[in-house]
Amino acid sequence: MTTQTAGNDALLSQLRSVVGHAHIFTSEESTYRFTHGFRFGAGKVLAVVQPGSLIELWKIAQACVDADKILIMQAANTGLTGGSTPDGNNYDRDIVLVSTVRIDKSFLIGDGKQVVCLPGARLYELEEKLAAIGREPHSVIGSSCIGASVLGGVSNSSGGALVQRGPAYTEMAVFGQVGADGKLRLVNHLGIQLGNDPETILTRLEAGDFPAADIDWHAGRGHDDNYITHVREIDADTPARFNADPARWHDAAGCAGKLVVFAVRLDTFEAHKNTSVFYIGSNSTDELEDLRRHVLTGFEELPIAGEYIHRDAFNIAEKYGKDTFAVIRYFGTKFLPKMFAMKSRFDIFAQKFSFLPDHLSDRIMQAISTVLPQQLPKRMLDYRDRFEHHLMLKVSAELAGPMRDYLKTYFGKATGEFFECTPDEGTRAFLHRFAAAGAAVRYRAVHHKEAEDIVALDVALRRNDRNWFEKLPAEIENKLIVKLYYGHFLCHVMHQDYVVKKGYNAMAVEHEMLPGLDARGARYPAEHNVGHLYQAPDNMLAHYRELDPCNCMNPGIGKATKRKNWVAESV
Repeated sequence: MTTQTAGNDALLSQLRSVVGHAHIFTSEESTYRFTHGFRFGAGKVLAVVQPGSLIELWKIAQACVDADKILIMQAANTGLTGGSTPDGNNYDRDIVLVSTVRIDKSFLIGDGKQVVCLPGARLYELEEKLAAIGREPHSVIGSSCIGASVLGGVSNSSGGALVQRGPAYTEMAVFGQVGADGKLRLVNHLGIQLGNDPETILTRLEAGDFPAADIDWHAGRGHDDNYITHVREIDADTPARFNADPARWHDAAGCAGKLVVFAVRLDTFEAHKNTSVFYIGSNSTDELEDLRRHVLTGFEELPIAGEYIHRDAFNIAEKYGKDTFAVIRYFGTKFLPKMFAMKSRFDIFAQKFSFLPDHLSDRIMQAISTVLPQQLPKRMLDYRDRFEHHLMLKVSAELAGPMRDYLKTYFGKATGEFFECTPDEGTRAFLHRFAAAGAAVRYRAVHHKEAEDIVALDVALRRNDRNWFEKLPAEIENKLIVKLYYGHFLCHVMHQDYVVKKGYNAMAVEHEMLPGLDARGARYPAEHNVGHLYQAPDNMLAHYRELDPCNCMNPGIGKATKRKNWVAESV
């Protein structure tokens, strides 16, 4: 037995003593659902460990740091850029992946105006808890539907669809940080007095032991309260929000797994009642841009959301996102994570049989979707036939009247049209927009003989960019089967998914696209973090080095070196 093998056996034995045999996985089959990303990323690990308490998480982190292992923190594994899974097998140390889904508590404080979330708390569960008191979390559609964690959104500066709230952000957190000396230390910046030693702090934190006298209500910001002004600056030559914006990095916020985060404290928001949705169609990008600029500057109040979808994305989502749409519509968002978990288990099972075709679960689900009834309202389908560009504006009851009057006046002269949705139509319109986000993945799976892979970009355009709709050169167009454009239009954040033809390298195609985005002054990624897909800029890498001097937490993020102490790969 080698020294390394003996050391690994000793570590695994230590981890089992912390969490029990049922919550540590070492075989390739048992770790598959943790080590393979939602859309991207895969690699081998020494073990996957699922702590059941904050104390267990602390002990696991200590043991792995002391044993000189890489730690990758993972909550719901719903990221789109591979940021919470390994990236290949070229690491210089063994990896222990820590899945925090069992530590899923959240605590409302200040009459529900704020919430303290532990690592595994999920958005859809928090949404349900807050709905009972007439409030909402930062995100209420999108990431919440696929079971994303609250902490994952904060760690990755996730943007969300809600115009008034900006990216997920907080200045209040409890986290473990490994210093340059290789020692793990617990830091309490939560703004709540919890004690002086790690075990006391974490025990009180998990119990929600927060007497009012111990809470500092001026400890820091619980959301980006400047964004509502920032997004209105329509003549600024920079994007409203993008992942590498240092103004939105603070401790856990934007840490991308470079810290062991035990809790975050966030603001919640009063839920809007009796909202209205206006559905807009146009064949002119200039018309929509003029409308965007007026909506952002011409009203005292901003819309709740402004979501764009191109006709091609509409059509692909109608066919290949139909089952996702139906599941949410009939069963609610809380069922979707269960569906994805069942799908993952089926995929693992199917891989054992070489005679079964690839992407079998997607192909079965697509076949089932063909017998489902039409999910979209007739008026939306009519607009699809008549208009290339579609915009949905969701507004409060107070803004509905002024917005209705403006749209009547504007489209009295413009070539496009609008209609005011019934409540059911409004719900379906936004669900359809959400379904577009996974449609490209399903399309690729069903058309795997024609499709090589997907290029998925989320792009932050300059706030003053009038030419927001992309026009690709012919040499790139010829390598694509379909393009899906959709996004958060008022923020000028566009999601751009491309299905690449068989025989072309998707990564090479992506690299061909990036100079065009650079020339437009765009920044990317806008809201999904760099993960292992994007090259992080120098200031972002410097930030990661400051958070994690030993490079033992999630190394390789942003295409940085994976080696200990940030030693260059070429050395």
